Amino acid sequence: MQDLTWRETLLIYTNPRVITMTFLGFSGGLPFLLVFSTLTAWLTEGNVSRSTIGFFAWIGITYSTKVLWAPVVDSIPIPFLTKILGQRRSWMLIGQIGIACGLVLMSLIGPSDLLILSCCAFLVAFSSATQDVAIDAFRIESAEPEYQGAMSAAYVFGYRLALLVAGAGALYLAEYFSWTISYIIMATLMLVGVITVVLVAEPDRQSEAFALELSAIGLRRWFTRAVAGPFIDFFSRNGKVAFIILLFIAVFRLSDIAMGIMATPFYLDMGYTKTEIANVAKVFGFFMSIAGSLICGVLVVKWGLMRPLLIGAVAVAVTNLLFASLSVLEPKVSYLAIVISADNISGGFAATAFIAYLSSLTNRAYTATQYALFSSLMTLPGKFISGFSGLVVDNFGYFEFFVVAAMLGIPAILLVVWLSRYERAQLVSQP
Repeated sequence: MQDLTWRETLLIYTNPRVITMTFLGFSGGLPFLLVFSTLTAWLTEGNVSRSTIGFFAWIGITYSTKVLWAPVVDSIPIPFLTKILGQRRSWMLIGQIGIACGLVLMSLIGPSDLLILSCCAFLVAFSSATQDVAIDAFRIESAEPEYQGAMSAAYVFGYRLALLVAGAGALYLAEYFSWTISYIIMATLMLVGVITVVLVAEPDRQSEAFALELSAIGLRRWFTRAVAGPFIDFFSRNGKVAFIILLFIAVFRLSDIAMGIMATPFYLDMGYTKTEIANVAKVFGFFMSIAGSLICGVLVVKWGLMRPLLIGAVAVAVTNLLFASLSVLEPKVSYLAIVISADNISGGFAATAFIAYLSSLTNRAYTATQYALFSSLMTLPGKFISGFSGLVVDNFGYFEFFVVAAMLGIPAILLVVWLSRYERAQLVSQP
C-alpha cells in the first residue's frame, strides 16, 4: 500500500466505503452540539440561570462512559431487526431513532420544564453515544488498517459538517423562525443517517455467536465473552506495553481538550466581535479542519500511522503557543485567521491520525467494546483537567494558560516517539 503513487493514493477517497463514512459521520456529529452549546443558547434565551445551565453539562458524561454498554452493542442482537440489517446497522438505526425522537421532544418542551427537557436531552446523548459505538465498529470492520486513515478523514469531514449545521445552522433557524422549528429540522436531518444505514451493506466481522440464554450459566458465559473478553484480548495481545498504549491514549488529546473550553471566552476577552468569531473560528475554521483531515488521511496511506501521529502531536502543542502569542497582540482579524488556520489544520490532522491509530488497536472480534474503551479513555482525562482551566486564566492570565496547555502536549510527543521505536524494534526482531 505504501508503494502507491500519489494519484493512486488520492483515489482512495472515491472508495464507496470511504464515501459512506461521510454520511455516517454527519449522523454521528449532528446530535452533539444540540445537547451542548446550541442547547445552552436556547436556555440562555429562556432566562435559565447560569448555574442551572452548567448542570446540563453533566449530560456529556454519557459520551465518556459508553464503554459500559458497548458490550451489549457489540454482541447482543436486536430482536427481528438484527436478522434484517445485521449487528452494526441495527444498532445504528436504533440510536438514530432515539436521537430523532429525543430532539422532537426537546423541540416541544423547551425551557418551560427543565426536568423533562434534561431527560429528553439525556435520551439524545445516550442514543448518540450508542450510535457512535456502532459506527466506530462498522468503520473498523469495513476496511483494512491501511484504509483507516481515509475512513477516519471521511468520518471527521461528515462530523465537522454536522457540527456546522447543528451549531451555526441551528442558531440561524432559531433566529429567523423559532427554537421549536430549529430542533424539528435537526431531527429531520437524522434521515441522512437512517437512509445510509438502509442502503449500505453490513461488514464482515470476526465474532462468535453470542446466544444469550436466560440462565445464570448463559449470563456468565456472555459476561466472560462479551465484557471480559475484549479487555483480556487487548492485554494478552500487547503484554506490558498495553499499559503504555493506554497511557498514550489518555494523554494524546490533553493539550487541545484543555484549551478548547476557554477558546470562545478568550476571543471575546481579546475584543473580537461575535461576527468575527463566527466567520473566522466557525466557518473558516471548519474548512481548515477538513483540510487537515484530508491531508492526514492521504499521509496515513502513504507513510503509515506513526509518523502522522507524531506530526499531529507536535502541531497541536505548537498551536497552543500561537494562542499564547495572540494573547499579547492587538485584536486583528488577520492574526486570528492565522492562528485559527494553524489550530484547525493541526486539530483535524491529529484527530484523523489518532482515530486511525485507535482503530488499528482493535480486534475485530470485539470491535465495538475495545474502541469504546479507547475513545472513553481518550476524553475523560482532558475533560477533568479542563474543569480547572478557568482557575488558571483567572489567577495567571491567558498567556500562561496557553503555555501550560502546550506543555500538556509533551507527554504525548514523548510517548509516540517511544511507541514508534518499539514498533520498529518489533518488526526488526520478527524472523
